[in-house]
Amino acid sequence: MKNNKIKIGLIGTGHLGEMHIKNLLEISEEDHDVEFVGVYDIDRERANEISSKFKVRTFESIDDYFENINSTLIVTSTISHFDIAKQAKEKNENIFIEKPVTATLSEAKMLRDILSNKDLIFQVGHIERFNPALLALKDIEIKPLFIECHRLAQFDPRGTDVSVVQDLMIHDIDLILSLVKSKVTDIDASGVPIITQKIDISNARIKFENGCVANITSSRISQKKMRKMRIFQKSTYLSIDFQENISEIFNLVQSDDKRLKKTNSIILPKSDKAILYEKLKGKEKNPMKIEQRHFIDCIKNSVQPLVTLEDGLQALEVAREIILKSDESINKIK
Repeated sequence: MKNNKIKIGLIGTGHLGEMHIKNLLEISEEDHDVEFVGVYDIDRERANEISSKFKVRTFESIDDYFENINSTLIVTSTISHFDIAKQAKEKNENIFIEKPVTATLSEAKMLRDILSNKDLIFQVGHIERFNPALLALKDIEIKPLFIECHRLAQFDPRGTDVSVVQDLMIHDIDLILSLVKSKVTDIDASGVPIITQKIDISNARIKFENGCVANITSSRISQKKMRKMRIFQKSTYLSIDFQENISEIFNLVQSDDKRLKKTNSIILPKSDKAILYEKLKGKEKNPMKIEQRHFIDCIKNSVQPLVTLEDGLQALEVAREIILKSDESINKIK
């Protein structure tokens, strides 16, 4: 870092960038070690609009932008991620980059090679890792045997530069890879382009070396929104609602367990077992702000973030395979 103060900036002032700006301004007010310096966008009209709305500085050139910061958030279209991250590395900046980490797997691998000898913080924006519903389970041992995910959204033109796999499903891919500590052995998938030229709805089945199976469905043409994950493991069923920030736990326990008296639990007939029910709700409701604080804390303490470049690369690798398998299924129908 150029000095002890974290001088943070943002590239990309679209809808998602605006959300990041709101949180960064709050953090800079709360933390005297953090200064939100300003923004840059090739769309000058949009950058000026954001500058006026939030009273933040906008830079005329990307070089001028990098000269005034030491940490950057890259919230641009996916296709530009690689080039901007490469420039940030050359300026020795800490980097937060929205998911997917790059547009292609080869770009992600090149980025890994470029950053291999740099002592920088590089965090990928897989925001669901910081969802309060998941964080509430930090003391629960998770060893999945089967996982089922549904991530459904209403159609929005934003994000259609990539398929629904890279836009939405990649969230669940990253979560699953972080929870199942085993190698992927097989992927089966199908997908269909409905409104756009890319896949708008997709289903994938991922098998792991340890026997775990994950079934994922993602759609960006749904009438209703849903972001749920269900985890089945020995003696435990977990339901995680990322939209409502709520987790529910069903545990098989002995019928004399003292915790049963405090919850709406079920005593199994003719058995010494019972189902213990617990409902957990995350304390903070803003996963983006938690995610940003984590990035800043990693810079302060010189530690690697929860979601690394390697994590982003692995999620992208699985997403690429799902897209290839989906394309194969489409071609068979044709």
